[in-house]
Amino acid sequence: MIFEDRVDAGQRLAKRLDSYALRADVVVLGVPRGGVVVAFEVAAALGAPLDVFLSRKLGVPGQTELAFGAVSASGGRYLDEYILRTAAISAEQVEWITAEVRKELDRRASVYRGDRPPLDVAGKTVILVDDGVATGASVYAAIQALRQMQPARLVLAVPVAPASAWAWLRTVVDEIVCPDLPERFVAVGEFYRDFAQVEDAEVVRLLERAEAEQKNGRAGC
Repeated sequence: MIFEDRVDAGQRLAKRLDSYALRADVVVLGVPRGGVVVAFEVAAALGAPLDVFLSRKLGVPGQTELAFGAVSASGGRYLDEYILRTAAISAEQVEWITAEVRKELDRRASVYRGDRPPLDVAGKTVILVDDGVATGASVYAAIQALRQMQPARLVLAVPVAPASAWAWLRTVVDEIVCPDLPERFVAVGEFYRDFAQVEDAEVVRLLERAEAEQKNGRAGC
């Protein structure tokens, strides 16, 4: 399956999610930057509010590719107790690394949201959207951090992912929606005709547009 661009991917993905349309308990979270373009189309089709979800792995000192947990800008944090023990990471190190990572996430959140508060996801059905999955490691970290924010149901929705990553990630969410599961997979971009880089300004524009459309929809009720 080849998508024309992220807009096309979002529209196709939304058709697989129509059971969540017009539900007051549903929120859509896009992973910046490219995932927000896809998520905007999903949120618009479902009549759901849209927000960004910013998260990052917490790296072991001296082995930053090895994660001992993950943190989100919205407050969620997941810690892998096994890695903490085997890497002998102290509580002070955990808090310092968390604080440094969260500073950067908060800075990016401020760029995207301005003064708007993040959406409250506790007790909600959350649809987490990205423009694709490669290894699954980053989205796994995001899922674990998001779980700490106590959504009632967590749905991962992506246009494309390798079958191996899908098989793994489906065990850590309540539902995974993915129209394309190729066995041969090199990179997410090979499944798009147009996979141009998305700039921060585009993310801001889409979030503002989604908020305006939500307000207009409520006013028209």
